[in-house]
Amino acid sequence: MYTISKQFSFAASHQFRSLPPEHPCSRLHGHNYVVELILQADQLNAHGFVIDFGDLAPFEQYLAQNFDHRHLNDILGDAVSVESIAAHLFHWAQARWPQVTAVRVGENATTWAEYRDA
Repeated sequence: MYTISKQFSFAASHQFRSLPPEHPCSRLHGHNYVVELILQADQLNAHGFVIDFGDLAPFEQYLAQNFDHRHLNDILGDAVSVESIAAHLFHWAQARWPQVTAVRVGENATTWAEYRDA
């Protein structure tokens, strides 16, 4: 099994309206998110790739147009955790590239959430 990954990033704000007012995440705040797209294949294509990294440009464009410098509650409703962002991006990407096996989203250097098909 071959595995590749590519990282992307975007900056956005969100807030957890369901948390108590004293919780810091209930306040409007933002992150510089890092998104890792993970792809796998049993065999390489005719060029020796799982997929050409250049073919993933639409994912970067999707992030730039729909997530970068936006308020995520306006896009995803109240489901604004890194877990729900990872699931949303996984489904979007896997619909275009069946080799996608997971999406990881980090809101800082030490915390990540990963979504993958079971």
